[in-house]
Amino acid sequence: MIRDGLSERLHRIEDRVARACARSGRDPAEIRIVAVTKGHPQSVIVDALEAGLRDIGENRVAEAAEKFSAVESVLEGQGAVRHMVGHLQRNKVRDAVAVFDWVQSVDSVRLAEALSRRTHEAGGTLPILIEVNAGGEDQKHGFPLDEALERAGEIGELPGLSLRGMMTMAPQTADESILRGTFRRARGLFERLVAQGGGAGPVPDTLSMGMSGDYTLAIEEGSTMVRLGTVLFGARTRA
Repeated sequence: MIRDGLSERLHRIEDRVARACARSGRDPAEIRIVAVTKGHPQSVIVDALEAGLRDIGENRVAEAAEKFSAVESVLEGQGAVRHMVGHLQRNKVRDAVAVFDWVQSVDSVRLAEALSRRTHEAGGTLPILIEVNAGGEDQKHGFPLDEALERAGEIGELPGLSLRGMMTMAPQTADESILRGTFRRARGLFERLVAQGGGAGPVPDTLSMGMSGDYTLAIEEGSTMVRLGTVLFGARTRA
C-alpha cells in the first residue's frame, strides 16, 4: 500500500512542475523526478514505485545496498533506475558500481578513473554526471566552474563511462536571487558542455539541479532532473 499521502503529494509536485514549465515555456515531460529515499525505510522505495516513480536516489552506498537488496525484485520488476546522488569516496567505487545504475556525483578525475576501471572490467557502461560547485561554496564538493569543462572533456573519453551531463547543489538559502544565479551558472555551463559534446558517448542531455526547497526555480532555470526527498516523503526517520 502506498504510504498515506504520497500520491497526493506527488500530484501537487507534478502540478508545480507543470506550472514552472509553463512559466518558462517548457514541456513537463522534459523533467525527470528522482525520489531520494535516504534516511527512510526500504518500504518507502516500494511506495515510490507504486506511486509511479521510477528513479530512486540514495546518498550512501552501504544504506543503498541494504535497502535495494531487500526490495530487489520490486526494483527489477518496475524497471527502476538507482541513482547515487551523494558524495562518493573512491574506496566505495567497487560497491557503488554493483549497487547503482547512475552516479550523479563525480567530483574528481580520479573518482571518474576509478569508476571507469571498475565498470570497464565488468564489461558495462555507467551513466554519470559530473558535479559542479556552481555556488562557489568552500564546503561543497564539485568541480569549480572555471575547470569543469576541461575535466568533463577528460572524463568523457574514459572507457566504461557515459557522460550524460552535470549535477549541482544550490546554497541553502531562501534568497531567490542567489538560487537563480547558481542555477543559471550551471545551465550556462551545461549548454557549453552540450556544444562541446560528452566524449565518446552520446550528447549530454541531463542537468540535475533542484531539491525539495528550490526545485521549481531550478526548473524555470533549465533543470531537466530534480532530486526530491522531504517534499515527497516528509522528514527522514534517520540521519
